[in-house]
Amino acid sequence: MRSSYDADMKQATKNDSRVTRIGKFLRKSSLDEFPQFINVFKGEMSLVGPRPHMLKHTTDYSKVVDDYMIRQFLKPGITGWAQINGYRGEITNPEQIQMRVIKDLWYLENWSLWLDIQILFLTVYHVIKENKNTF
Repeated sequence: MRSSYDADMKQATKNDSRVTRIGKFLRKSSLDEFPQFINVFKGEMSLVGPRPHMLKHTTDYSKVVDDYMIRQFLKPGITGWAQINGYRGEITNPEQIQMRVIKDLWYLENWSLWLDIQILFLTVYHVIKENKNTF
């Protein structure tokens, strides 16, 4: 993406003028997620868990969704239950963040190694299959 004064406050959106052609390809192919594996190796992230949001979004979303901060008890992940259930990409309305939190909390309450393996396989499937929420 091209640099902008509000980069740490503004989520990338469909047809965002900051996205370069290379960036569009990286996003569409999910290759933009690859550097996050460094965070997994450092122990700062997990392969599976709630997707991290910008700090501004944490502040904003915690005011809209009552249980939003509970998801902070989990280590953030590269992929998660919400993502494989269609809640990936831009958040355009409060219902989308509400559903992501519901999915994240379901994951927290139902975690198992088998569930993580299923999520990883389903993530690969969704990356191969075109996702309408990816731009």
